[in-house]
Amino acid sequence: MTRRSIQEYAAALRQRYQEATKKQKGALLDEFCRTTGYHRKAAIRLLRGTPAKAVSRRGPRRTFGPEVAWALKGLWEASDHICSKRLKPFLPELLASLERHDELALEPQLREQVLRVSPSTIDRLLKPFRMPSQRRPHTQSQACLSIQGQVPVRTFGEWKNVAPGSLQADLVAHCGESTLGFYLNTLVAVDVRTGWTSLQPIWGKGQQRVGSGVHKIRQELPFALRELHTDNGGEFLNGLLFSWCQREEVRFTRGRPYKKNDQAYVEQKNFSVVRRLVGYDRYCTKEAYLQMQHLYQLVGLYTNFFQPISKLLVKERQGPKVRKTYDQAQTPYRRLLASQVLDPATRQSLEQLYTRLNPVKLRQRIYEARRVLWRMARKADGSLLWAEPAEEPKSRRVPEGTSMQLAHLSTLSSGGPRQYGNSSADAVPMLSVTLSLDALRPPPLAFR
Repeated sequence: MTRRSIQEYAAALRQRYQEATKKQKGALLDEFCRTTGYHRKAAIRLLRGTPAKAVSRRGPRRTFGPEVAWALKGLWEASDHICSKRLKPFLPELLASLERHDELALEPQLREQVLRVSPSTIDRLLKPFRMPSQRRPHTQSQACLSIQGQVPVRTFGEWKNVAPGSLQADLVAHCGESTLGFYLNTLVAVDVRTGWTSLQPIWGKGQQRVGSGVHKIRQELPFALRELHTDNGGEFLNGLLFSWCQREEVRFTRGRPYKKNDQAYVEQKNFSVVRRLVGYDRYCTKEAYLQMQHLYQLVGLYTNFFQPISKLLVKERQGPKVRKTYDQAQTPYRRLLASQVLDPATRQSLEQLYTRLNPVKLRQRIYEARRVLWRMARKADGSLLWAEPAEEPKSRRVPEGTSMQLAHLSTLSSGGPRQYGNSSADAVPMLSVTLSLDALRPPPLAFR
């Protein structure tokens, strides 16, 4: 018998069973059990029509309602979807910044709940808003073996207690699905001590272009460049960059071949900053180069001033498991201030810049610049990738979606062109980047 037929049979017998005598009930139960195969006690409960006991939810009662979830969603979007372990310690600073720029107005009770929420609860409340991911091709040019032999190897275990100014650098190729032909690259440089991130678009992948990008990054840093660490690609391990590091007294090291963990800091930023923002499409035009340059000016400010990072303190093995302990998440800007390497003028300039920056407006400008850049994506044959420019690609990892205005949460709670290189693809001048950190740059040095 099916479960439905058993229920119908029980419904037909229920009235007779409830009105029957004890002896008659016994006979009805015998018949019901033989017919259905039910245990006698289960048959009694079914014929009595006793409702099942409501199972109470185990654990403590939920104290954070949907208004807290929506407030956290807005803050999570304003912080560019960082994880809960980084978002939790950053909430007080982020809230203060948004309130200072009139982007957010929460009632005192809701504000207290948002600041009290734990990382695990943040994950639970934001689960409905999260989305899935993807990956891409590999490119690396052959290094000069004579130079490679002169550059010392530095492994992942040799980065403890380094001073600010120790940079890891790498190239991210914007080649789409094919590495054939000309395409743009992004030079990513990360300070290991503070997490300060610098981005430069590179016109092609020539030694002269990459070397010029490294020099520009050095000019834009608010601290001195002491060390430079790269992979084994020929765009880095060449006589041009090697002699420049020797001349400028910058220690030059490399990782082991096929061991990406030796430059783990910059490899992480390749995805979390560049791939996650720009994507995996092909860019190969002058317009895309200039737009990428504009985008990275905004991204540098947002990443360094409003993206907290956690650093590994201790890693210990407990049986089959490895327990990792991290420090409290802080932005690269806060870590740089705490390092005490800035002179008073530079420190004051950074503090004034931070006070002027509005994270919500800055993020909106990043999304607008990214939307323009996406429309410039090309196929390998040079044709436009997206036929309809008004519609954004659906394959993006982090779609912009509906840009939620944080103010709405209150209703829930009440210089000139510079030319480098002379290859056939060098029709575009390498323009100097004008960042908000111009006052912090040292005098320009000629890169030869």
